[in-house]
Amino acid sequence: MIKKDILTQLGARVKSIRISKSLTQTELAYRIGKDHPSINKLENGKVNPSFIFLSEVAEGLEVNIKEFFD
Repeated sequence: MIKKDILTQLGARVKSIRISKSLTQTELAYRIGKDHPSINKLENGKVNPSFIFLSEVAEGLEVNIKEFFD
């Protein structure tokens, strides 16, 4: 699997979880002290996120980080 596919799948999983919790990208960004574009880039597979950033996103979504990879 190539890097782009991995990042796209990760972003889709984050987006799915966010939507299931009825949050907008802006609301999630606010919860974790980031800006809207950073969430948008993550969900669209445009950025290779750090572990810390993924941890913050998981916390903002109130999930365990491993849910991004299930």
